[in-house]
Amino acid sequence: MAKELERGGIPTVHVTNLVSVSENTGAKRIMSGRAIHHVFGDPSLDADEERRLRRQLVEQALEMLKEQEGAP
Repeated sequence: MAKELERGGIPTVHVTNLVSVSENTGAKRIMSGRAIHHVFGDPSLDADEERRLRRQLVEQALEMLKEQEGAP
């Protein structure tokens, strides 16, 4: 899906725990998530800690988009 969005001109970051699969499909920006069942979270954390973790992961993905934007 990320590859098709990119083809349509929409930059994406594919967040996954199956990085090798994403690499094989040709995704441009790949970010490894936390765990297979909780890519953007960790249910073992209390609510405030998990919210901070999720924000950190989203900011990391946005940073990947920003860095790529300036690249040739």
